[in-house]
Amino acid sequence: MKLIAGNSNRPLAEAIAQNLGMPLTRASIRHFSDQEIFFEVLENVRGEDAFIIQPTSFPANDTLMELLIMIDTLRRASARRITAVMPYFGYARQDRKTTSRSPITAKLVANIITTAGANRVLTLDLHAGQIQGFFDIPVDNLFAGPVFVRHVRDSLSVQGKMPEGLTIVSPDVGGVVRARAMAKKLECGLAIIDKRRERANESEVMNIIGDVQDRDCIMLDDIVDSAGTLCNAAVALKNAGAKTAKAYCSHGVLSGNAVQRVADSPLEELIITDSIEATPDMVKCAKIKQISIAPLMAEAIIRINQERSVSSLFG
Repeated sequence: MKLIAGNSNRPLAEAIAQNLGMPLTRASIRHFSDQEIFFEVLENVRGEDAFIIQPTSFPANDTLMELLIMIDTLRRASARRITAVMPYFGYARQDRKTTSRSPITAKLVANIITTAGANRVLTLDLHAGQIQGFFDIPVDNLFAGPVFVRHVRDSLSVQGKMPEGLTIVSPDVGGVVRARAMAKKLECGLAIIDKRRERANESEVMNIIGDVQDRDCIMLDDIVDSAGTLCNAAVALKNAGAKTAKAYCSHGVLSGNAVQRVADSPLEELIITDSIEATPDMVKCAKIKQISIAPLMAEAIIRINQERSVSSLFG
């Protein structure tokens, strides 16, 4: 098989290649003076099982276009199968009509990836599970939950036992299933933040469902963008008597002044995966830590290549 890396998250692509014990395929990606993208594979890929590693994170339009051009290049170079490895699937939050005349952009992106020539998609923690149904090709949606559970156990367990008073918190009603699954694996309590969103990227915490008094709270979410929800939730947890407040998020978008908002918040830690490459501001922030999904992605890639079960990773 062949691993091809785009420009979106080169460190993650290199880490995946290292876990697989194979080099990245030599390729050239450059821009013309008008910012048109040119991509060329510098090795023979005819009949190969090709995996393009390219999260469509900031700048989303550029990284998405780069992915499409890479897919088209490999298709025309007679690759046997093309898998778009998208640890972060951009435009996933536009998965339904929120107003009378608004797009369902997640479906549009699914269509153009398929039309470009991708045979399957490998991604991590889709914002909404129904996005898998937007594709007419197979989609393997991995979960960061087991990686987070392992990290919590490694950092908090004492002689193999989890401390008492640990509570997993869903920062909104939509994430209850994810939080409940983690709470079950850690055999700890569960709480839910009830919030009302007045405007895009702004949220107001209204109520906490569950007992958080004198408890160590870990919030779990898929995407942290403006960080308003998490920071407001941390304030609400502290006001409700929580001992500590941390957060685990699959995708650290952290746009605008989100990093500073996290730094100024009651959050003790924000742990994110490396599905999106960390910015210099994120690296400098002492509260933000990244854990790698490279071993998980590498295992899924080898299972796809060998036609073995991917879902059994989480069984």
